[in-house]
Amino acid sequence: MWTQKLDLTTDASHLLVDRQLSRSPDLVLIFGQTDNLSAQAASRTLKMAYPNAHIMGCSTGTTIVGNQLCDDGMVAMAVGFDHTRLRSTSVRLDDAEDCKAAGRELGKILADGDLRAIFLLSNGLNINGSAVVHGLTEVVGPRVRISGGLAGDGARFAQTLVLDDGVPSGGAVTALGFYGGALRLGYGTAGGWDVFGPRRQITRSEGTVLYELDGKPALDLYETYLGDEAADLPASGLFYPLEISDPARPDEKLVRTTLAVDREARSLTFAGDIPQGWNARLMQGELSHLVAGAEDAAAQALCDLQSGDDSIHPSLSVLISCVGRRLLMGQRTGDEVRAVARLLGKQDSQIGFYSYGEIAPYPNSIVSGLHNQTMTLTLLAEVA
Repeated sequence: MWTQKLDLTTDASHLLVDRQLSRSPDLVLIFGQTDNLSAQAASRTLKMAYPNAHIMGCSTGTTIVGNQLCDDGMVAMAVGFDHTRLRSTSVRLDDAEDCKAAGRELGKILADGDLRAIFLLSNGLNINGSAVVHGLTEVVGPRVRISGGLAGDGARFAQTLVLDDGVPSGGAVTALGFYGGALRLGYGTAGGWDVFGPRRQITRSEGTVLYELDGKPALDLYETYLGDEAADLPASGLFYPLEISDPARPDEKLVRTTLAVDREARSLTFAGDIPQGWNARLMQGELSHLVAGAEDAAAQALCDLQSGDDSIHPSLSVLISCVGRRLLMGQRTGDEVRAVARLLGKQDSQIGFYSYGEIAPYPNSIVSGLHNQTMTLTLLAEVA
């Protein structure tokens, strides 16, 4: 297995791949700002340069390559496999109510006896990421681990794009299946956020929409805690994610972040399910704790990849972190990326983006789900 960063150079109206590869890649990952990705120049160029490769990517407000962040432009990485087969598919998703069915449809196309893992990229707005993962898992089974993320748009929340067969689409969900016994995978996800305030009950919700906490409008609670910042919702809500937990399993906690606000209905829409009857607490972040969370995620992923064999090292590291972390840490955001790079020890094969939701197996579990406000890693390597 091999990887090579691709240098994309802007030249007037088009982009040129300025580094020739000795052999054709099986996969090209590309992440970039919404405006740059929508121009299609980069994806078209990559498709022409590598016609047999799966071109996969999405929009974001901030890209990751190596141990560097960029809020402008695009990043791309070519990936080649020696013993692993790939298969990609996508579905069009225009209504959040169809998310579970979309996941099932993806699963039916990818399902196979030697399917090891799935990497998923989805539209980041008007989406129930939890339902997509649940639908996919229903078809392929819980032992096929799923990772990926929801496309981002920085703090704008205006438009997100996913590459559908190399073409940017506002409503696509695309999935890539990995097949064969030579592939080794490692996953890690952690946040580092701190809870505050009293525990409350979700007394009214529907899907991803939260209407009431303790019988009172959810937006009222956020306005109480956010004060003047509430005028900037949903973006300001990224600084105050919501921790939710099932009363029957209080130690298994999920984090949800805001995607939209309805001031007339006094409700908030989140990136994943908000089950009625669950408990909820607000959260806030402190920089050193978030960086420690990223280190924890990297340690989880490396331990998972190696599974006792220290000779295995990642050939590709995909980092997907949350836009809320980016906004809170500001100019110090690079601290979490550098912390991951130091622990993994191989910066040149590291690529990723800041998302509206992260997908990965839960810690100490094979079951995958949607996470918010985390650093999430997918590590890949091949063994003979």
